[in-house]
Amino acid sequence: MLQVIQSPSKYIQGPNALQEIGYYGKLLADFYLVIADQVVMNITQETIEKSLKKEDVQGHFELFKGECSKKEILRLGDILKANNCRGVIGVGGGKALDTAKAVAYYNKVPVLIVPTIASNDAPTSALSVIYTEKGEFEEYLMYPTNPDIVFMDTTVVAKAPVRLFVAGMGDALSTYFEGRACLRAHAKTMAGGQSTLAAMGLAKLCYDTLLEEGYKAKLAVENGVATSAVERIIEANTYLSGIGFESSGLAAAHAIHNGLTVLEECHHMYHGEKVAFGTLVQLVLENASEEELETVLDFCDRVGLPITLAQIGVKEGDGFKEKKIMEVAKASCAEGETIHNMPFKVTPEQVYAAILTADALGKAWRE
Repeated sequence: MLQVIQSPSKYIQGPNALQEIGYYGKLLADFYLVIADQVVMNITQETIEKSLKKEDVQGHFELFKGECSKKEILRLGDILKANNCRGVIGVGGGKALDTAKAVAYYNKVPVLIVPTIASNDAPTSALSVIYTEKGEFEEYLMYPTNPDIVFMDTTVVAKAPVRLFVAGMGDALSTYFEGRACLRAHAKTMAGGQSTLAAMGLAKLCYDTLLEEGYKAKLAVENGVATSAVERIIEANTYLSGIGFESSGLAAAHAIHNGLTVLEECHHMYHGEKVAFGTLVQLVLENASEEELETVLDFCDRVGLPITLAQIGVKEGDGFKEKKIMEVAKASCAEGETIHNMPFKVTPEQVYAAILTADALGKAWRE
């Protein structure tokens, strides 16, 4: 099997980066469909309009309805064609960005990605996570190329809700551990081949950066400012994690996340929060060392990531173990799930046991 690494054509990060979107956008198209939800549109539309106008680039602004579903992708694609737009700019969180990538792909136009939060590693990737209208995971939509340009305006990101910023650290936390599992299994990554030294190097750097800078960055964002630690965590959450997960692979942590989406009580939790708990479950599956488990538990607890089932909304009750957790375990082990990239066979019974053990570890840590 070949080794493959991939990334966006350009990654641009820094204070007020959004003010330059017209300059870079003009390199690829002269008329863009700009997709964002109402909150994000209120924050960014004026800056984007001004920058596009400065470079004689047109923009048609359209509201994103909140779910990266096939229906929403088709709706926005029809609007793009009706207005003869020749490029897409996606602005906002992971689902808005994934939708923008899908619209651009199906209409064969370039796409510029503008995250307003550092809550996940979706921005740089050549895939979208497609959900049902009810918010349940449906499938991964894979693309032949990564986004053309990714803009990370750290001034905007630093003012986003702290919980979203922390959730991004949860998503990034899994990168090294999932990549390590795929490397041991010689598994095919999302990039279509085996991992490379560069990909694993970025994945390990992502993990080390989280441990070194995560808590300091959280405190800064709580005060609405962008320090050096914040800049580094934004890069870790977005670029290091994005290239790392895509080119070094996904394994159990993200499959556990997907399994958790079948529980309605978990729908209010962010992607990265569920992935963080999934990372703990993966470490239990691997029978990781006590030192490694304690490092992850300590990091999560300090920055505010969930380490128990209760923290992700799953409460004990009648039929708790037999029904809810086994349902999650079975969904995590569905055919085609990334849990099968682990270097050993994984069954729903093993996942069930690992989830309950991870929960017990989290409870004990918090006592």
